[in-house]
Amino acid sequence: MSAGPAADADVPGWIAGLGLDGIVDLHVHFLPKPVLDKVWAYFDRAEQHYGTPWPIHYRTPEAERIETLRTLGVKAFAPLVYPHKPGMAEWLTSWVLEFAEQVPEAVPTGTFYPEPGAASYVDSALRAGARCFKAHVQVGAYDPRDELLDGVWGALSEAGVPVVIHCGHGPLRGDFTGLEVFEEVLRRHPRLTAVLAHAAMPQFTTAFELMARYPRVHLDTTMVGVPFAEAMSPLPPDWTVRLAEVADRVVLGTDFPNIPYSYATQLKAIAGWAADDRLGEPFLRAVLHDTPAKLLSV
Repeated sequence: MSAGPAADADVPGWIAGLGLDGIVDLHVHFLPKPVLDKVWAYFDRAEQHYGTPWPIHYRTPEAERIETLRTLGVKAFAPLVYPHKPGMAEWLTSWVLEFAEQVPEAVPTGTFYPEPGAASYVDSALRAGARCFKAHVQVGAYDPRDELLDGVWGALSEAGVPVVIHCGHGPLRGDFTGLEVFEEVLRRHPRLTAVLAHAAMPQFTTAFELMARYPRVHLDTTMVGVPFAEAMSPLPPDWTVRLAEVADRVVLGTDFPNIPYSYATQLKAIAGWAADDRLGEPFLRAVLHDTPAKLLSV
């Protein structure tokens, strides 16, 4: 078993060695430039926010970032957008749907916020072909149980369209973060296809417990197990044992471009888990391609 790619230049060959013609990344960010500039400015102050530097590794123009993903061998990706206040979600969804029309590898996505009209613009996005949504409870600072979102969760459940939800306490606890909060949504909508961003770090054990109760809940690998995150949210000792129990519900996510390390670093971490005999190369092929491709219908 390969130890995983040491650098980005090694990624395409490593992917081919697994018998894959490319990988599918369910957690990538592309945003309108003014919004992305503000996101990057926030990370520039990471020591103030998180107590540690967070240098953006892929701080390049949009066209170059798209080409970087192609060079790495990313055959499809979900460009995720998210609002932090009312009045942004519909505009961001329109922007990202247009982005996906222009970039063949980009899957159409959408987002939402608890506000009047949320159910209506989510329905419009679904009709326009959106195949994945992003909910960021921490950044949005909203309650996912808000009645204004009940129609949204219901529509996504009925459509079988996944929602990548950042609802764990990492890297900063929010007023409405925590899997115990999001589980109240799942109790009302048990058929919701939810992808727990960052594997709900640091609530890893609770995430596995949630997955045992709700068979449509998945984990994404975004920032999980990399040295940068291990310093803040170390994996539990039984991580690979628990992964083996849900191996078909784990999907590749990276947070590209907003990561303080190379893309290969995430893949190397995943390869390390696969060294467990309970996982192996079948797990790698599922995580890197088969499961996210199924969720995104690519």
